[in-house]
Amino acid sequence: MTWWMAAIGLIVGIPLGILIRMGLVRARLGTAEREAQHVAQEAQKKAETVLTEARLQAKADILRAREEFESTTKARREELSALDNRIAQREANLDRKVALIDKKEHTLEQRAADLDKDGQELGRQKAELQGLLDEQRQKLRGLAGMTQEEARQALLKQTEGEVRSEVGGLVRRLQEEAKETAERQAQRIVTLAIQRFSANHAAEYMTNTVALPNDEMKGRIIGRDGRNIRALESLTGVNLLVDDTPEAVVISAFDPVRREIARVALERLIQDGRIHPARIEEVVNKTREEMETTIGAAGEEAAYSLGLQGLDAELLRLVGRLKFRSSYSQNVLVHSVEVAQLMGLMAGELGLDAALAKRIGLFHDIGKALDHDVEGGHAAIGGDVLRRLGETPLVVNAVAAHHEEVPAESLYAVLAAAADAVSAARPGARSETTGLYLKRLEKLEAVAGSFPGVEKTYAIQAGREVRVLVQPEKVDDAGAMLLARNICKKIENELQYPGQIRVTVVRETRCVEYAR
Repeated sequence: MTWWMAAIGLIVGIPLGILIRMGLVRARLGTAEREAQHVAQEAQKKAETVLTEARLQAKADILRAREEFESTTKARREELSALDNRIAQREANLDRKVALIDKKEHTLEQRAADLDKDGQELGRQKAELQGLLDEQRQKLRGLAGMTQEEARQALLKQTEGEVRSEVGGLVRRLQEEAKETAERQAQRIVTLAIQRFSANHAAEYMTNTVALPNDEMKGRIIGRDGRNIRALESLTGVNLLVDDTPEAVVISAFDPVRREIARVALERLIQDGRIHPARIEEVVNKTREEMETTIGAAGEEAAYSLGLQGLDAELLRLVGRLKFRSSYSQNVLVHSVEVAQLMGLMAGELGLDAALAKRIGLFHDIGKALDHDVEGGHAAIGGDVLRRLGETPLVVNAVAAHHEEVPAESLYAVLAAAADAVSAARPGARSETTGLYLKRLEKLEAVAGSFPGVEKTYAIQAGREVRVLVQPEKVDDAGAMLLARNICKKIENELQYPGQIRVTVVRETRCVEYAR
């Protein structure tokens, strides 16, 4: 029974189990289908979303690409349009140039034709002229009996005379025109400078004589066995001349500074009354030290009066030495200050640097402080000193050229020469002995009379002018102009004189007839 029931149970249980399992499977299948449907729906939704986004992105890309294409196309279209315009403009320019070239070619062809025609005409005229020239030569040979070379020489001589006359006239006309402007302007500037600058008509004279209170003082100066005078001469480097001149002792020395030291020392010894070698040495040494100070102060005072600053101490010392130097009895330091003032005034009128002009004027005679120690002219010496002490080439040349010993390189050199002449030539500025004065006038007349054709010469205006009378049959008007210039050049080269000399050539022709 048991096995039967078991069998039945088995039979019944197996299908039942299968049914139950099938139900479970179906339930699981349903769940799986629902999940699959849900997943499928989700996937479908995501796919639709992605597709939508892709479509939108594609549309945006398409729009952007379209905009970029349209922008690029527009820019390219504008470039092409501008290029078309430039090409059209160039074509127009080329057309104009081609037309101009065609016109020029036509003109050149016409000119070439005219030149050919002119060349043929010139050839024909040249041939005619050559024939006429040959004919004239034959006539001249027949008339004058001269060869071709003789006729050529005669023609050259005639032409030379005509050219010489024309050149002389041209020189005279140009000189007259230059004088009308240059002399008027120069006179205005110099006159204005002289009017604005006032100075004493006579500069101080340098004395070489010491006054004594009495003749007894001469014996004290000489001393026992001449020891006092020997001590004074050896210490100062001068010569004392004690002669029969009452109450005076003459000091002789080439160096003006030594002469001044001896004068001051002797005057102090006379005032002190103690005259013996020891005292003489003491006073001379003290005077020499004070003289160095005086020289420096004189240079500084001159620079200060002109408003010049920053000058080298050595230059100021050399300028101060000019206080004890004279030229034709004119004090050189006073003269240098005058020249500086005149140069400053004239430079201002010409629009130049007035301070630089004053500097050159103050230094223009600085070589005179050393000309007794160094060979050469004072202008060249001054230029060398200024170059050595670091002055500019312009200043050096102006100083060295103010007597025309070297060529002038600037207007300042010309101003220096002009101001130097004005300061030296004014009344009372300089003086010279009668003998030297007469010799200078005689030499001036001799130089002017050394040229052919000169009949007489007269030095007038105290040697400031020379009148030259020429023989009219030997010197014509054009030759008179050239003669005046040649005389001026010879005077400048051979004579030394203050200021300037005027040369006047006089040519006179007199025709005399008698009516009977």
